Amino acid sequence: MKRKLRSSRSAEEIVERDFLENRARLLEVAAFLDRVDRADDAEAVRDDYRYRGLMRVLGILAENGGDRALACHRALSDLSDEPIDSAAGLGAATGAWKEMS
Repeated sequence: MKRKLRSSRSAEEIVERDFLENRARLLEVAAFLDRVDRADDAEAVRDDYRYRGLMRVLGILAENGGDRALACHRALSDLSDEPIDSAAGLGAATGAWKEMS
């Protein structure tokens, strides 16, 4: 059975301390999406794996309960358990997995 971790602070304390910082983060995401939408080639990125991953994560954030951080991490990660022969040629990390469904 998985044990649920508890915070040492109350929910009210968490909101009081962390709300403004997280509000700013959400506004930055909204501004990023607005910039994409205003670009002449906005439709070209709708199928980009990073864009799709971000949109999937936004849906996860809107859900109540559960472990949203873990769900978001998994939505953007390669969960395969088969090792690859070499990482050469894969390029830099992108923060999302190209092969996600």
